[in-house]
This record gives sequence, C-alpha cells and structure tokens, in this order.
Amino acid sequence: MSLQPLNPRYKPYRGAAAGWGALRSVAHAWLDSKQPFKNLRALLKTNQHGGFDCPGCAWGDSPEDGRIKFCENGAKAVNWEATKRAVDAAFFARYSVSQLRGQSDYWLEYQGRLTEPMRYDATSDHYLPISWDAAFALIAEHLQALDSPNQAEFYTSGRASNEAAYLYQLFVRAFGTNNFPDCSNMCHEASGVALSQSVGVGKGTVTFADFEHSDAIFVLGQNPGTNHPRMLEPLREAVQRGAQVVCFNPLKERGLERFQHPQHALEMLSNGSEPLNTAFFRPALGGDMAVLRGMAKCLLQWEREAPGSVFDHAFIAAHCSGIDAYLAAVDASDWAHIEAQSGLRQAEIEQAARLYRNAERVIMCWAMGITQHHHSVVTIQEIANLLLLRGNLGRPGAGLCPVRGHSNVQGDRTMGINERPAAAFLDALEQRFKFQVPRAPGHNTVDAINAMLAGRSKVFIGLGGNFAQATPDSPRTHQALQQCALTVQISTKLNRSHLTCGRDTLILPCLGRTDIDRQAGGPQAVTVEDSFSMVHASHGQLEPLSPQMRSEPAIVAGIAQACLGKHPVDWSALIADYERIRELIADTIPGFSDFNQRLKHPGGFYLGNAAAERRWQTANGRANLIGNPLPVSLLHAKVQQSGAQPDLILQTLRSHDQYNTTIYGLDDRYRGVKGQRDVILVSAEDIRRLGFVAGQKVDIFSLWDDGHERRVNNFTLLAFDTPQGQAAAYYPETNPLVPLDSVGVGSHTPTAKFVAIRLRASQTSARIV
Repeated sequence: MSLQPLNPRYKPYRGAAAGWGALRSVAHAWLDSKQPFKNLRALLKTNQHGGFDCPGCAWGDSPEDGRIKFCENGAKAVNWEATKRAVDAAFFARYSVSQLRGQSDYWLEYQGRLTEPMRYDATSDHYLPISWDAAFALIAEHLQALDSPNQAEFYTSGRASNEAAYLYQLFVRAFGTNNFPDCSNMCHEASGVALSQSVGVGKGTVTFADFEHSDAIFVLGQNPGTNHPRMLEPLREAVQRGAQVVCFNPLKERGLERFQHPQHALEMLSNGSEPLNTAFFRPALGGDMAVLRGMAKCLLQWEREAPGSVFDHAFIAAHCSGIDAYLAAVDASDWAHIEAQSGLRQAEIEQAARLYRNAERVIMCWAMGITQHHHSVVTIQEIANLLLLRGNLGRPGAGLCPVRGHSNVQGDRTMGINERPAAAFLDALEQRFKFQVPRAPGHNTVDAINAMLAGRSKVFIGLGGNFAQATPDSPRTHQALQQCALTVQISTKLNRSHLTCGRDTLILPCLGRTDIDRQAGGPQAVTVEDSFSMVHASHGQLEPLSPQMRSEPAIVAGIAQACLGKHPVDWSALIADYERIRELIADTIPGFSDFNQRLKHPGGFYLGNAAAERRWQTANGRANLIGNPLPVSLLHAKVQQSGAQPDLILQTLRSHDQYNTTIYGLDDRYRGVKGQRDVILVSAEDIRRLGFVAGQKVDIFSLWDDGHERRVNNFTLLAFDTPQGQAAAYYPETNPLVPLDSVGVGSHTPTAKFVAIRLRASQTSARIV
C-alpha cells in the first residue's frame, strides 16, 4: 500500500544536496533569529581569519581566503545561537519546571539564550535567580562535602574551547579525580582506541590538502550532507578530476548522491548538480568489518596470483608488524560468513576491492555508522589494516580520516579531557604545577551514569551539552541525574538536562562562539582543533545578550577559585588574559610551543601527526596489522538471551534539521519528512512482512535481557528505501531504546547504530490522514 495518501507529511525529496533548498533553509534560520542584519555580518566572519570558528562540526577549512566558509547547518548553528530571544528570570517565573517538562526538545531550545544564573527551588517548582558568587560557593560546598573526589562527575561537550577544557581538566585533577565523562565517549572513542593500537596516534592522519591528491576516497558509515556539509565540496571536486569516491551506507543519503554548489552561479541558475560518488554499496548494519575483510581477502588472492603486484612489501617490511597473523585471519574468514554478515554479494565486495587496488593514493573516512557498534574498535583496525597493506599512510593523498562531530571534540581530548590520560601528560602536569595528580582511571559516560544510579557519584557538572538527552537509556540516565545531590549545567540554551534536576540544581549561562568575550585584559580569543589537527583562533563578533553571561573559562575558573583557592594557579589572573592559559598549554602539551605567536597565522597551525610521518608511537614502535576474527554473530548475547527474535535492527540518526541533540526544526528535507520526528523508516517489504501498513502507529520495544523494559510509543511507520531487516529513527527520541550496557568492546561507546527491536501496533494505531 502506498504511504503518500496516508501521511501527506512525507514526500520524497527530488533536489540535490545543498543548492536552492539549503539557501531557503539558511534564509529562514537567519530571519527567525530576530536580529538578521547583525547575524549576517557574523555569518560572513564564520571560519574566517579574525572571525569565529563555526559552532557546528569539526570539518576543516580550505586555506583560501575571501570565500564564504559556512554551510547550511553551520548557518543554522550560528543563527540558533545568535538569537535575540532570552530565557531570563521572568521566563522561569512564568513556567514551572513541571510545565517545561511537557514541552518538546525543539520548543525548549527555541525559547532563546539563557541569560542569568538560576537555582532550582523544589518547593515552588521554579528556577529562581542566584548570584554568581553564591552559585560558585554552593558548588564548592557540595564538592568539599564529598567523601572522595571520585564521587563527582565532570562532563564535557565537544563545543568547549581548548582554553576552557584545559582549565577544566586542571581544576578537576587538582580536586583529585579523573572522572571525565565526555561526549567523545559516545562518538569517536572507538577511533581513538583502535588507531592508538594500530598506528600509535588516536587521530586522523590526513590534512585538508590530501583530498586534492587522493585517487580514491572511501566514505564509510557517514552522512556528510547533513552532518558535515562542507565535506561535499572536496568529494565533488574529487569526482570531477577523475578520482573514485566509494560510499558505504545502508541508506542512500542525498548528501552522498549529488550536490548543487550554492556558490556556483551558473549551476544554481541552471538548477544543475554534480555526482558525489562513483560507486555506492549498501551493507547491512554492523556489516562493514565483513566488507573490509572481504576486500582484504580479494587483495590477498590477487597478490598470490601475481606476487608484488598488490601489497607494498617495502613499506610492510620497514614499518609493519603482525602481517602473518593478519593474513592468517583473512584466510580463516570464509566467503559465506563474509556475505552473510556484510549484506553484500562477493561480486560487490570484489568490485570495491578493485577500486581500492587500482588507486595509488587512498583516503578512508568514517563516522558514527562505524563507531557505534559492539565491534567498532576491530572494524576501525580493519580499515587501518587495509590501508597498511598498500602503504596508504604517511604520503600525500592517503591516510585515515575519522570525521569528528562537535567542533572541538578532538581539541578537548588533546587538552586532557580523558578518563584514562597518558602517563606522559600527567607527568607534565605534575612537573609544571607541583601537585600530585590522580593516576587511577576515572569514569567514562556509561561508568558515570552507572555510578550515579548506584549512589556512588553525588555531584554532576556539565560543561556544555545536553547530557540527559545525548546519552543512552534515557529514563535510567534521567534517574541517575535526579539522584545526585547537585547537578550543574553550564549552557547557552534551555534543554532537557535543566529539567532533570538533582536535589540541588544550578543553571550557569555561558557565552557562545558568536559572543564577544571581554575580560580584564580586553576582548579574548579562544581556540579549537578540527578533524585535521589544525588549531584556529575564534573571536566572537556579537554583543552578549546579557551582562550576566560569562565565558566558559571564566565559569570554570570561578568554580575552581571557590573550591581550591589559588591552588595550583591564580585562576582569576588566567582569566584576565587567555594568552596566559595558552602559555600553560604550551608548557605541558606537545605541539603547542609558541602557541600565542603561531595563532596569528591565517588558518592557524598544524599540530602534526607522528603516524602521518611514519613514526609509530605504539608499544613496539611499528604500525600493527591486527588480525581480529570476524564476530560470530552481530546480535549481542543479551539480545539472544531475551528469547525473542528481533523484527528489525534499528540505527538511530539525525534529521537534516538538527545537530546532535539540538533540533532546529521538525523537517528532514533530504529524506522527505515534514513536520514530524516520531517516525521510523522501514522498507515497504518489511512493513508488509510484519503485518502493518505504511502510516500506521507502532510502539517500538528494544530487546535486551536485564529486566528493564525499553520502549517508545506512537511512532509512525514510513515506507522508505532501507535494506530489508533494517530500520532508522531519530535520536534523542529513540535513545530510550539503547541499553546502557550495550557498548562497544574496548570503547564503551553506546551501540546506537545497532539496536534489536520489535514492533507492536499502538493503542492509537489509526493511520495518519
């Protein structure tokens, strides 16, 4: 049965990625900010020297000056932050917390910028104003009352600047713990773990310029059209110059198909577009490792048929370890297993392998579609294995490219936001600041939630983000926060984390990237690091909406001063001039020598990457080909123990009108969904197989054997071009389905891209008309 008559709010999108659709969307966001002319000036300074770094994704910039350097979603992020609407004391007097809990995530953030510090009053169920000094004193009181520093959790969002992150980790370690649950735990943690073991550096090895020299770019488990739109241009240029762009994604995302460049007048006027790929494969969810193993099996066969024609033996001999054990693992992987797990035929995998073999210089890119699985670490090691076989590391146009999400999530890790910090980093802190730093591993995100649930952690401080909604198993996460003695949210806009209150709760309003940051020493710049290890300065351009808003570094310093006095630094003096913070960074973190001077260079500076220079900082001093076996089954034992067979495997994803948990609107243009988010995308064949009709309302149940029911209700079935047996739905609405303990081996990343589910007709199962 056709869906369209049943749900008129679904209509497949016919346009190209970007182009006129993006311009209309940007214009709407610009006008909706309520200060369009100010924001237009700000947009023109986005990602420009002397301007501010986009608060969206971590994709790098071309070195060219003078061009517009923001994309559709970057413009949304800027206008969403730089709004004239204010959430102030009058707003909180008007709405109780209970009333606000009944609103959608979109409505909450749409209300505008938080403008003054607030404290929750349980008696009245309202937030009431509190002074900054009183707020800092309250935090210090709670922290100092703990039996152990390890009873506090210090969360960080990837939008925090390098300066804020460095001060945060210094304060927390001086306080006495390594409890740093971080947004990276939920996204690219697997990349850092896998690459550290394989090549000795947990970052990508390529730079922006490498895309101009690559003969083939493989894009795995990534949707750049929505999540990293500025990546579309180098992909288009690669296709135009004859390079291969090979995409692996279960969904045929528009941002991987064709692109209309908004800055090319002739293309816009003719309504033309250009392709973004030369080959497109649709593996099963979780099947990417099997695809890569199949490609390696093809390469090994061709190498044996013509020795020396496929593998780079000189590179392997000079730089690699583990080749024999790895090839034995390849031999042990049979084609029946590879085909069943990958969802692709042997002939399709052979085609992909030929594209790889025939390219001299290859870049492999990946994102959440690879990292949010139970076996993500070994899948990323298989990517590294494939590149190492042909020497595709440490030369122009080739290498590893984990495409990060938040605009400074990589920089935060560089600054020491890490629950398992390297010994060398801790040694440097001790030497510079003369105090004994904690050495025991701290809590990651899942550990932190479990510790709060068990009552072992009693204070939660969030430096940005929306912890309550970004994390898995939402009802349990909410319960964990509500059990805390104190929760503190350092935020720009209202979100559900502010409504998930501990016994004592604070909202501390901070400046964003677009805001001018004035301190005693004058206007300040902060810095960020992009996916290519480039460090840039960011200068806010707009007057803050309220004099009560403070910068993230100033808020961290205020908490530290109240809790620790002037130990181990004079926090107030550092805030007067951020160059002093950068001097401390230069003293303790490799790659940042002459930090302040190098920032003056247009485009910033490159931190360097040892693996890109073929220096392997692994335990054995070599790049490691790691021979992991393929998973026996992609279904976790806890799913099998539940005794129920899944109807479908679900991946959670973003709509085109959101960035992480920030929802800019209720449309998903590229997927043709309009005005709704409680939808599940399922193939027409699967809808019929399961006895439903398109447009019907269903409840979704997650399968996991631990005694907790996980369900979301009243989702509309949309017939969509998904591979059979697979489904997709938006987060955070479906985060309640992701079991807290379903995590990646070695990464502890929630498995949001592989959730076994069953469907049931909703009580209100009438079709949408």
